[in-house]
Amino acid sequence: MFYFILLPLLLFLAYKFLFSKTERFNLSPGPPTGSGKTLAFLIPAVELLFKERFSPRNGTGVIVICPTRELAIQTKNVAEELVKHHSLTVSMVIGGNNRRTEAQRIANGSNLLIATPGRLLDHLQHTKGFIYKHLKINKVSKRAIDEWYTPAYDVVIMPPFDRTRERKLQNCLVIDEADRILEENFEEDMNKILKILPKTRQTALFSATQTSKVQDLARVSLTSPVLVDVDDGRRKVTNEGLEQGYCVVPSEKRLFLLISFLKKNLNKKIMVFFSTCKSVQFHAEIMKLINVDSCDIHGGLDQNRRTKTFFDFMKAEKGILLCTDVAARGLDIPAVDWIIQYDPPDKPTAAKVPVKELEFNEKKLLNVRSALEKYVANDYNLNKTAKDAYRAYIAAYNSHSLKDIFNVHRLNLQAVALSFCFSSPPKVNLNIESGAGKVRKARNQQGRNGFSPYSPYGKAKSTPKEA
Repeated sequence: MFYFILLPLLLFLAYKFLFSKTERFNLSPGPPTGSGKTLAFLIPAVELLFKERFSPRNGTGVIVICPTRELAIQTKNVAEELVKHHSLTVSMVIGGNNRRTEAQRIANGSNLLIATPGRLLDHLQHTKGFIYKHLKINKVSKRAIDEWYTPAYDVVIMPPFDRTRERKLQNCLVIDEADRILEENFEEDMNKILKILPKTRQTALFSATQTSKVQDLARVSLTSPVLVDVDDGRRKVTNEGLEQGYCVVPSEKRLFLLISFLKKNLNKKIMVFFSTCKSVQFHAEIMKLINVDSCDIHGGLDQNRRTKTFFDFMKAEKGILLCTDVAARGLDIPAVDWIIQYDPPDKPTAAKVPVKELEFNEKKLLNVRSALEKYVANDYNLNKTAKDAYRAYIAAYNSHSLKDIFNVHRLNLQAVALSFCFSSPPKVNLNIESGAGKVRKARNQQGRNGFSPYSPYGKAKSTPKEA
Protein backbone atom coordinates (compact mmCIF):
# COMPACT_ATOMS: atom_id res chain seq x y z
CA MET A 1 0.00 0.00 0.00
CA PHE A 2 1.32 3.43 -0.96
CA TYR A 3 0.18 6.92 -0.03
CA PHE A 4 0.13 9.25 -3.03
CA ILE A 5 -0.17 12.79 -1.72
CA LEU A 6 -0.41 15.86 -3.93
CA LEU A 7 1.33 18.57 -1.95
CA PRO A 8 2.26 22.22 -2.20
CA LEU A 9 5.83 23.03 -1.26
CA LEU A 10 5.05 23.56 2.40
CA LEU A 11 3.88 20.01 3.00
CA PHE A 12 7.14 18.66 1.64
CA LEU A 13 9.12 21.05 3.82
CA ALA A 14 7.11 20.14 6.89
CA TYR A 15 7.86 16.45 6.37
CA LYS A 16 11.47 17.19 5.59
CA PHE A 17 12.08 19.05 8.84
CA LEU A 18 9.60 17.53 11.27
CA PHE A 19 11.08 14.11 10.60
CA SER A 20 14.77 14.94 10.84
CA LYS A 21 17.33 12.77 12.59
CA THR A 22 18.02 15.26 15.34
CA GLU A 23 16.81 14.54 18.84
CA ARG A 24 14.57 17.60 18.89
CA PHE A 25 13.85 19.60 15.78
CA ASN A 26 11.59 22.61 16.27
CA LEU A 27 9.90 24.07 13.23
CA SER A 28 8.94 27.68 12.56
CA PRO A 29 7.41 27.93 9.08
CA GLY A 30 5.86 31.07 7.60
CA PRO A 31 3.25 29.67 5.22
CA PRO A 32 0.67 31.64 3.27
CA THR A 33 -2.99 30.70 3.47
CA GLY A 34 -3.85 27.78 1.21
CA SER A 35 -0.38 26.23 1.20
CA GLY A 36 -1.47 22.97 2.82
CA LYS A 37 -0.08 23.42 6.30
CA THR A 38 -3.10 21.82 8.01
CA LEU A 39 -2.31 18.54 6.29
CA ALA A 40 1.39 19.18 6.87
CA PHE A 41 0.97 18.70 10.60
CA LEU A 42 -2.13 16.47 10.72
CA ILE A 43 -0.93 13.70 8.40
CA PRO A 44 2.27 12.89 10.34
CA ALA A 45 0.39 13.27 13.62
CA VAL A 46 -2.28 10.74 12.64
CA GLU A 47 0.30 8.38 11.12
CA LEU A 48 2.27 8.36 14.36
CA LEU A 49 -0.73 7.83 16.61
CA PHE A 50 -1.86 4.92 14.44
CA LYS A 51 1.56 3.27 14.22
CA GLU A 52 2.11 3.67 17.96
CA ARG A 53 -1.28 2.02 18.48
CA PHE A 54 -2.44 4.94 20.55
CA SER A 55 -5.61 4.23 22.49
CA PRO A 56 -7.80 6.41 24.70
CA ARG A 57 -6.00 5.17 27.82
CA ASN A 58 -2.77 6.76 26.52
CA GLY A 59 -4.39 10.18 26.70
CA THR A 60 -3.42 12.98 24.34
CA GLY A 61 -0.63 12.47 21.81
CA VAL A 62 -0.83 15.73 19.84
CA ILE A 63 -2.23 19.15 20.72
CA VAL A 64 -3.08 21.69 18.01
CA ILE A 65 -3.79 25.27 19.09
CA CYS A 66 -5.89 27.47 16.77
CA PRO A 67 -6.68 31.20 17.15
CA THR A 68 -10.43 31.02 16.47
CA ARG A 69 -13.30 28.65 17.09
CA GLU A 70 -14.12 28.42 13.39
CA LEU A 71 -10.57 27.45 12.45
CA ALA A 72 -10.54 24.86 15.25
CA ILE A 73 -13.80 23.39 13.92
CA GLN A 74 -12.36 23.23 10.40
CA THR A 75 -9.15 21.57 11.64
CA LYS A 76 -11.16 19.04 13.64
CA ASN A 77 -13.20 18.14 10.55
CA VAL A 78 -10.03 17.51 8.54
CA ALA A 79 -8.59 15.39 11.36
CA GLU A 80 -11.79 13.34 11.62
CA GLU A 81 -11.62 12.58 7.89
CA LEU A 82 -8.06 11.32 8.35
CA VAL A 83 -8.92 9.00 11.27
CA LYS A 84 -12.39 7.81 10.26
CA HIS A 85 -11.06 4.34 9.34
CA HIS A 86 -9.01 4.07 12.56
CA SER A 87 -9.85 3.81 16.24
CA LEU A 88 -8.06 7.04 17.14
CA THR A 89 -10.02 9.68 19.03
CA VAL A 90 -10.21 13.33 18.01
CA SER A 91 -11.64 16.00 20.31
CA MET A 92 -12.00 19.74 20.33
CA VAL A 93 -12.13 22.20 23.22
CA ILE A 94 -13.23 25.76 22.42
CA GLY A 95 -14.95 28.60 24.20
CA GLY A 96 -18.73 28.54 24.01
CA ASN A 97 -19.01 24.75 24.21
CA ASN A 98 -20.10 22.84 27.30
CA ARG A 99 -17.00 22.62 29.47
CA ARG A 100 -18.16 19.59 31.45
CA THR A 101 -18.77 17.59 28.26
CA GLU A 102 -15.31 18.55 27.01
CA ALA A 103 -13.72 17.52 30.30
CA GLN A 104 -15.43 14.13 30.11
CA ARG A 105 -14.08 13.56 26.59
CA ILE A 106 -10.58 14.50 27.72
CA ALA A 107 -10.78 12.18 30.72
CA ASN A 108 -11.99 9.36 28.45
CA GLY A 109 -8.93 9.92 26.26
CA SER A 110 -8.46 12.31 23.34
CA ASN A 111 -5.52 11.20 21.21
CA LEU A 112 -5.57 14.30 19.00
CA LEU A 113 -6.82 17.46 20.68
CA ILE A 114 -7.66 20.67 18.80
CA ALA A 115 -8.13 23.71 21.01
CA THR A 116 -8.33 27.46 21.34
CA PRO A 117 -5.85 28.94 23.86
CA GLY A 118 -8.23 30.08 26.60
CA ARG A 119 -10.21 26.86 26.85
CA LEU A 120 -7.06 24.68 26.60
CA LEU A 121 -5.49 26.55 29.51
CA ASP A 122 -8.68 26.09 31.52
CA HIS A 123 -8.58 22.31 31.01
CA LEU A 124 -4.84 22.08 31.68
CA GLN A 125 -5.35 23.83 35.00
CA HIS A 126 -8.59 22.26 36.20
CA THR A 127 -9.53 19.05 34.37
CA LYS A 128 -8.64 15.91 36.29
CA GLY A 129 -7.59 12.96 34.19
CA PHE A 130 -6.08 15.11 31.43
CA ILE A 131 -3.12 12.99 30.31
CA TYR A 132 -0.76 15.03 28.14
CA LYS A 133 2.62 13.63 29.17
CA HIS A 134 2.63 11.21 26.20
CA LEU A 135 2.72 13.90 23.52
CA LYS A 136 4.70 12.45 20.61
CA ILE A 137 5.53 12.92 16.97
CA ASN A 138 6.83 10.48 14.40
CA LYS A 139 10.37 10.73 13.02
CA VAL A 140 11.90 9.27 9.89
CA SER A 141 15.14 10.14 8.17
CA LYS A 142 15.50 13.15 5.91
CA ARG A 143 17.17 10.87 3.39
CA ALA A 144 14.00 8.81 3.17
CA ILE A 145 11.95 11.93 2.45
CA ASP A 146 14.44 12.96 -0.23
CA GLU A 147 14.00 9.57 -1.86
CA TRP A 148 10.20 9.85 -1.84
CA TYR A 149 9.98 13.45 -3.05
CA THR A 150 9.29 14.08 -6.75
CA PRO A 151 10.15 17.75 -7.43
CA ALA A 152 8.77 17.76 -10.97
CA TYR A 153 5.23 17.29 -9.65
CA ASP A 154 5.74 18.64 -6.13
CA VAL A 155 4.50 15.41 -4.58
CA VAL A 156 5.64 12.97 -1.93
CA ILE A 157 5.13 9.26 -2.56
CA MET A 158 5.31 7.60 0.84
CA PRO A 159 5.73 3.85 1.37
CA PRO A 160 4.39 2.19 4.51
CA PHE A 161 6.39 3.20 7.59
CA ASP A 162 9.32 0.94 8.40
CA ARG A 163 9.66 0.23 12.13
CA THR A 164 13.45 0.25 11.79
CA ARG A 165 13.33 3.85 10.57
CA GLU A 166 10.81 5.08 13.08
CA ARG A 167 12.00 6.89 16.20
CA LYS A 168 10.17 8.45 19.11
CA LEU A 169 10.30 12.05 20.18
CA GLN A 170 9.29 13.38 23.57
CA ASN A 171 6.43 15.77 22.88
CA CYS A 172 4.56 17.59 20.13
CA LEU A 173 2.69 20.87 20.21
CA VAL A 174 1.38 22.59 17.07
CA ILE A 175 0.65 26.34 17.24
CA ASP A 176 -1.34 27.30 14.15
CA GLU A 177 -1.65 30.93 13.00
CA ALA A 178 0.57 32.15 15.85
CA ASP A 179 0.42 35.78 14.78
CA ARG A 180 -3.37 35.73 14.82
CA ILE A 181 -3.37 34.07 18.26
CA LEU A 182 -1.25 36.92 19.62
CA GLU A 183 -3.42 39.54 17.89
CA GLU A 184 -6.38 38.13 19.81
CA ASN A 185 -4.61 38.93 23.11
CA PHE A 186 -3.86 35.31 24.01
CA GLU A 187 -0.20 36.05 24.74
CA GLU A 188 -0.56 35.55 28.50
CA ASP A 189 -2.55 32.33 28.03
CA MET A 190 0.07 30.98 25.63
CA ASN A 191 2.88 31.65 28.10
CA LYS A 192 0.98 29.79 30.82
CA ILE A 193 0.25 26.86 28.49
CA LEU A 194 3.92 26.58 27.55
CA LYS A 195 4.90 26.50 31.22
CA ILE A 196 2.45 23.68 31.99
CA LEU A 197 3.32 21.42 29.06
CA PRO A 198 6.50 19.31 29.29
CA LYS A 199 9.66 21.26 28.53
CA THR A 200 11.16 18.45 26.43
CA ARG A 201 8.69 18.80 23.63
CA GLN A 202 8.80 19.39 19.92
CA THR A 203 6.90 22.44 18.77
CA ALA A 204 5.75 23.42 15.29
CA LEU A 205 4.84 27.10 15.14
CA PHE A 206 3.05 28.34 12.02
CA SER A 207 2.77 32.05 11.30
CA ALA A 208 2.03 33.96 8.11
CA THR A 209 3.95 36.99 9.42
CA GLN A 210 7.08 37.27 11.55
CA THR A 211 6.08 40.01 14.01
CA SER A 212 8.05 40.90 17.13
CA LYS A 213 5.45 39.13 19.29
CA VAL A 214 5.70 35.98 17.18
CA GLN A 215 9.48 36.08 17.51
CA ASP A 216 9.12 36.43 21.29
CA LEU A 217 6.75 33.45 21.38
CA ALA A 218 9.18 31.47 19.23
CA ARG A 219 12.01 32.20 21.67
CA VAL A 220 9.90 30.90 24.54
CA SER A 221 8.37 27.88 22.81
CA LEU A 222 11.13 26.73 20.45
CA THR A 223 14.63 25.40 21.09
CA SER A 224 17.09 25.80 18.19
CA PRO A 225 14.25 26.32 15.71
CA VAL A 226 14.50 25.84 11.97
CA LEU A 227 12.76 28.56 9.98
CA VAL A 228 10.99 27.26 6.88
CA ASP A 229 10.03 29.94 4.36
CA VAL A 230 7.70 28.42 1.79
CA ASP A 231 8.08 31.35 -0.59
CA ASP A 232 11.38 29.87 -1.77
CA GLY A 233 11.77 32.48 -4.50
CA ARG A 234 8.61 31.47 -6.29
CA ARG A 235 6.72 33.94 -8.40
CA LYS A 236 3.48 32.02 -8.44
CA VAL A 237 0.66 32.85 -6.05
CA THR A 238 -1.28 30.33 -3.98
CA ASN A 239 -4.36 30.78 -6.13
CA GLU A 240 -3.32 31.67 -9.65
CA GLY A 241 -6.90 32.45 -10.69
CA LEU A 242 -7.31 35.14 -8.04
CA GLU A 243 -8.09 38.67 -9.21
CA GLN A 244 -7.58 41.56 -6.83
CA GLY A 245 -8.70 45.16 -7.07
CA TYR A 246 -9.50 48.25 -5.07
CA CYS A 247 -12.02 51.03 -5.30
CA VAL A 248 -11.49 54.57 -4.02
CA VAL A 249 -14.79 55.54 -2.40
CA PRO A 250 -15.61 58.62 -0.30
CA SER A 251 -16.56 57.59 3.23
CA GLU A 252 -20.09 58.93 2.93
CA LYS A 253 -20.80 56.77 -0.14
CA ARG A 254 -19.21 53.45 0.72
CA LEU A 255 -22.25 51.98 2.52
CA PHE A 256 -24.46 52.75 -0.46
CA LEU A 257 -21.93 51.31 -2.89
CA LEU A 258 -21.85 48.14 -0.79
CA ILE A 259 -25.66 47.93 -0.76
CA SER A 260 -25.85 48.53 -4.52
CA PHE A 261 -23.21 45.88 -5.22
CA LEU A 262 -24.85 43.25 -3.01
CA LYS A 263 -28.29 43.93 -4.47
CA LYS A 264 -26.86 43.43 -7.95
CA ASN A 265 -25.12 40.14 -7.05
CA LEU A 266 -27.68 38.25 -4.97
CA ASN A 267 -26.99 35.09 -6.99
CA LYS A 268 -23.29 35.10 -6.01
CA LYS A 269 -21.42 33.80 -2.97
CA ILE A 270 -19.91 36.82 -1.22
CA MET A 271 -17.94 37.43 1.98
CA VAL A 272 -17.73 40.95 3.44
CA PHE A 273 -15.07 41.64 6.08
CA PHE A 274 -15.33 44.39 8.68
CA SER A 275 -12.81 45.52 11.28
CA THR A 276 -15.07 45.16 14.35
CA CYS A 277 -17.87 42.99 15.71
CA LYS A 278 -20.04 46.08 16.26
CA SER A 279 -19.76 46.98 12.61
CA VAL A 280 -20.84 43.47 11.59
CA GLN A 281 -23.89 43.73 13.85
CA PHE A 282 -24.88 47.13 12.46
CA HIS A 283 -24.53 46.14 8.81
CA ALA A 284 -26.43 42.90 9.43
CA GLU A 285 -29.35 45.02 10.69
CA ILE A 286 -29.09 47.28 7.64
CA MET A 287 -29.25 44.26 5.33
CA LYS A 288 -32.51 43.19 6.97
CA LEU A 289 -34.00 46.64 6.40
CA ILE A 290 -33.24 46.60 2.67
CA ASN A 291 -34.38 42.97 2.23
CA VAL A 292 -30.95 41.51 1.47
CA ASP A 293 -30.62 37.99 2.89
CA SER A 294 -27.31 37.65 4.71
CA CYS A 295 -25.74 35.79 7.61
CA ASP A 296 -23.15 37.06 10.04
CA ILE A 297 -20.41 35.72 12.31
CA HIS A 298 -18.98 37.77 15.16
CA GLY A 299 -17.94 37.44 18.79
CA GLY A 300 -21.34 38.49 20.12
CA LEU A 301 -23.03 35.28 18.94
CA ASP A 302 -23.27 32.08 20.95
CA GLN A 303 -21.15 29.20 19.70
CA ASN A 304 -24.03 27.09 18.37
CA ARG A 305 -25.22 29.89 16.11
CA ARG A 306 -21.68 30.70 14.95
CA THR A 307 -21.04 27.06 14.07
CA LYS A 308 -24.37 26.66 12.26
CA THR A 309 -23.83 29.87 10.28
CA PHE A 310 -20.32 28.82 9.32
CA PHE A 311 -21.38 25.42 7.98
CA ASP A 312 -24.53 26.74 6.31
CA PHE A 313 -22.47 29.25 4.35
CA MET A 314 -19.85 26.64 3.46
CA LYS A 315 -22.52 24.41 1.92
CA ALA A 316 -24.44 27.22 0.21
CA GLU A 317 -24.07 27.84 -3.53
CA LYS A 318 -24.89 31.52 -3.07
CA GLY A 319 -25.28 33.91 -0.17
CA ILE A 320 -23.72 36.79 1.74
CA LEU A 321 -21.61 36.38 4.88
CA LEU A 322 -20.74 39.40 7.02
CA CYS A 323 -17.85 38.77 9.38
CA THR A 324 -14.81 40.26 11.09
CA ASP A 325 -11.24 39.93 9.88
CA VAL A 326 -10.77 37.15 12.44
CA ALA A 327 -12.66 34.77 10.15
CA ALA A 328 -10.41 35.64 7.21
CA ARG A 329 -7.39 33.65 8.34
CA GLY A 330 -7.05 29.98 7.61
CA LEU A 331 -10.67 29.15 6.81
CA ASP A 332 -11.36 27.07 3.71
CA ILE A 333 -14.73 28.14 2.30
CA PRO A 334 -15.27 26.81 -1.23
CA ALA A 335 -16.56 28.55 -4.35
CA VAL A 336 -16.60 32.14 -3.06
CA ASP A 337 -17.17 34.57 -5.94
CA TRP A 338 -16.39 37.86 -4.21
CA ILE A 339 -14.46 38.87 -1.10
CA ILE A 340 -15.02 42.47 -0.03
CA GLN A 341 -12.65 44.09 2.47
CA TYR A 342 -14.98 46.88 3.58
CA ASP A 343 -12.65 48.44 6.17
CA PRO A 344 -8.90 49.03 5.73
CA PRO A 345 -7.07 45.72 6.28
CA ASP A 346 -4.40 45.83 8.97
CA LYS A 347 -1.95 43.98 6.71
CA PRO A 348 -2.59 45.28 3.17
CA THR A 349 -0.31 42.86 1.31
CA ALA A 350 -1.00 41.90 -2.29
CA ALA A 351 0.59 38.43 -1.95
CA LYS A 352 2.03 38.66 -5.49
CA VAL A 353 -1.43 39.18 -6.98
CA PRO A 354 -1.67 42.18 -9.34
CA VAL A 355 -3.97 44.88 -7.97
CA LYS A 356 -6.00 47.05 -10.30
CA GLU A 357 -8.24 50.03 -9.60
CA LEU A 358 -11.96 49.50 -10.06
CA GLU A 359 -14.35 52.33 -10.89
CA PHE A 360 -17.99 52.80 -9.96
CA ASN A 361 -20.77 54.96 -11.34
CA GLU A 362 -22.15 57.22 -8.61
CA LYS A 363 -25.36 57.73 -10.59
CA LYS A 364 -26.16 54.01 -10.28
CA LEU A 365 -25.96 53.92 -6.47
CA LEU A 366 -29.26 53.10 -4.80
CA ASN A 367 -30.81 56.18 -3.21
CA VAL A 368 -31.64 54.79 0.24
CA ARG A 369 -29.79 57.32 2.40
CA SER A 370 -32.79 59.30 3.70
CA ALA A 371 -34.83 56.17 4.42
CA LEU A 372 -32.01 54.53 6.40
CA GLU A 373 -31.29 57.73 8.33
CA LYS A 374 -34.95 57.85 9.40
CA TYR A 375 -34.82 54.22 10.53
CA VAL A 376 -31.68 54.86 12.59
CA ALA A 377 -33.06 58.07 14.08
CA ASN A 378 -36.42 56.57 15.11
CA ASP A 379 -35.44 53.07 16.26
CA TYR A 380 -33.75 53.12 19.69
CA ASN A 381 -32.00 49.74 19.38
CA LEU A 382 -30.80 50.38 15.83
CA ASN A 383 -29.61 53.85 16.85
CA LYS A 384 -27.57 52.36 19.70
CA THR A 385 -26.13 49.68 17.40
CA ALA A 386 -25.15 52.37 14.88
CA LYS A 387 -23.45 54.48 17.57
CA ASP A 388 -21.53 51.48 18.88
CA ALA A 389 -20.42 50.60 15.35
CA TYR A 390 -19.40 54.21 14.62
CA ARG A 391 -17.32 54.40 17.79
CA ALA A 392 -15.75 50.95 17.23
CA TYR A 393 -14.84 51.80 13.62
CA ILE A 394 -13.00 54.96 14.66
CA ALA A 395 -11.20 53.10 17.45
CA ALA A 396 -10.10 50.41 14.98
CA TYR A 397 -8.99 53.09 12.51
CA ASN A 398 -6.98 54.75 15.29
CA SER A 399 -5.22 51.46 16.10
CA HIS A 400 -4.20 50.77 12.48
CA SER A 401 -0.50 49.97 12.10
CA LEU A 402 -0.06 52.21 9.02
CA LYS A 403 -0.68 55.49 10.82
CA ASP A 404 0.97 57.57 8.10
CA ILE A 405 -1.89 56.55 5.82
CA PHE A 406 -4.73 55.86 8.24
CA ASN A 407 -4.42 58.86 10.52
CA VAL A 408 -7.55 59.20 12.63
CA HIS A 409 -6.94 62.92 13.16
CA ARG A 410 -7.30 63.50 9.42
CA LEU A 411 -10.51 61.48 9.26
CA ASN A 412 -13.64 63.34 8.13
CA LEU A 413 -16.02 62.40 10.96
CA GLN A 414 -18.99 63.98 9.18
CA ALA A 415 -18.45 61.66 6.20
CA VAL A 416 -17.88 58.67 8.48
CA ALA A 417 -21.11 59.46 10.33
CA LEU A 418 -23.02 59.43 7.03
CA SER A 419 -21.70 55.92 6.33
CA PHE A 420 -23.39 54.80 9.57
CA CYS A 421 -26.68 56.52 8.63
CA PHE A 422 -26.25 59.59 10.83
CA SER A 423 -26.92 63.01 9.31
CA SER A 424 -24.28 64.44 11.67
CA PRO A 425 -21.64 62.86 13.94
CA PRO A 426 -23.36 61.32 16.99
CA LYS A 427 -22.37 62.36 20.49
CA VAL A 428 -20.21 59.46 21.65
CA ASN A 429 -17.02 59.22 23.68
CA LEU A 430 -14.33 58.39 21.14
CA ASN A 431 -11.52 58.39 23.73
CA ILE A 432 -8.97 59.49 21.14
CA GLU A 433 -6.23 61.98 21.98
CA SER A 434 -4.09 63.97 19.61
CA GLY A 435 -0.32 63.68 19.76
CA ALA A 436 -0.08 67.03 21.55
CA GLY A 437 -2.75 65.92 24.01
CA LYS A 438 -0.75 62.82 24.92
CA VAL A 439 2.34 64.95 25.58
CA ARG A 440 0.37 67.34 27.81
CA LYS A 441 -1.15 64.41 29.70
CA ALA A 442 2.27 62.83 30.26
CA ARG A 443 3.69 66.13 31.49
CA ASN A 444 0.84 66.49 33.95
CA GLN A 445 1.59 63.06 35.43
CA GLN A 446 4.44 64.34 37.55
CA GLY A 447 5.59 62.79 40.77
CA ARG A 448 6.70 64.48 43.94
CA ASN A 449 9.01 67.47 43.42
CA GLY A 450 8.09 67.55 39.74
CA PHE A 451 9.79 64.34 38.58
CA SER A 452 8.38 62.97 35.29
CA PRO A 453 9.59 61.44 31.99
CA TYR A 454 9.80 64.99 30.63
CA SER A 455 11.55 66.34 33.74
CA PRO A 456 13.93 63.61 34.98
CA TYR A 457 15.79 65.99 37.29
CA GLY A 458 12.70 67.35 38.96
CA LYS A 459 11.29 70.83 39.11
CA ALA A 460 13.88 73.59 39.00
CA LYS A 461 14.17 75.58 42.19
CA SER A 462 13.37 79.26 41.89
CA THR A 463 16.16 81.65 42.93
CA PRO A 464 15.20 84.42 45.37
CA LYS A 465 15.09 87.88 43.89
CA GLU A 466 17.70 90.33 45.08
CA ALA A 467 16.49 93.23 47.14
